[in-house]
Amino acid sequence: MSDIRIVLIEDHDLARIGLRTALQQREGIKVIGEAANGFQGLKLLQTAQPDVAIVDIGLPDMDGIELTRKFRQYQSEADIGSSGEPPATKILVLTMHDSEDAVLAAFAAGADSYCMKDISIDRLSDAIQSTHEGNSWVDPAIASVVLYQVRQHSSDLAGTAKTVAIAAIDPEYEQTLEAYPLTERELEILELIVAGHSNAAIAEKLYITLGTVKTHVRNILSKLCADDRTQAAVRALRAGLVS
Repeated sequence: MSDIRIVLIEDHDLARIGLRTALQQREGIKVIGEAANGFQGLKLLQTAQPDVAIVDIGLPDMDGIELTRKFRQYQSEADIGSSGEPPATKILVLTMHDSEDAVLAAFAAGADSYCMKDISIDRLSDAIQSTHEGNSWVDPAIASVVLYQVRQHSSDLAGTAKTVAIAAIDPEYEQTLEAYPLTERELEILELIVAGHSNAAIAEKLYITLGTVKTHVRNILSKLCADDRTQAAVRALRAGLVS
C-alpha cells in the first residue's frame, strides 16, 4: 500500500517542524511539502496535490478556512471539461479553536476533518488515515457543537413538518436525500448518536427496542451516504441540517 502523501500548512515554525518530525516517523505517512502561510499553501496544494493537507486556521495572510474555500473552488474549476477524476486531496483542519463559528465555517468551506492542536500523534495519525479513506474525522471536543446545532434545527422544525429534507452539499447525495428525507425520529436518534450514546442507550432513552434503533441507524447512514456515525453527523452538518 502506498504511503499517504501529506503537506503541512502552518505558520509557526516550531509547530510545523514538530509535526513534520513526528509524522515522518509514522509508518505509511510521507510528508511531501510544507508552507508557512496561506498563499504559499494554496500554491503547494495546487502543484503537489497531496492525499491529505493539514491546515492551520490561524494563518497570517489568508486563514485556513479561506484557503480551504479557494482550493475547493480551484478543484471544481480544474475539473471542468476534464475527462479524469477531480483532485482527491482531503483537508484536515488543525486548530486551537473549538468555537461554533470556526467549526461551521471550516466544514462549510469544504474541510473534511477537524482536529484540535492538543491531539496526540497517535490520534492524529488515525485522523489522517480516516480522512484519506474518505471519512470525516471530528475531534470529540467538537461533537458538542454538532449536537447543539442539530438540536437547534430540530427544535425550530418541531410541529411544522413530519420530515426534514436535506439539501446535500455533494450532488451524489442530493437525489437520495430528496427521495428519502430524515424523519423526526431519525433526527432525534442522530442527536443521540452525536452525543455518544450506544444503540442500547438510545433504545432505553426513547423506549423503543434495540432492533428498532438499529434499523433507524441503518436508515440514517444510508440516507446520508455515510460509512459510520461520525461521518453521518458531519455530513448532516455540511448538508443542511444546520444553517
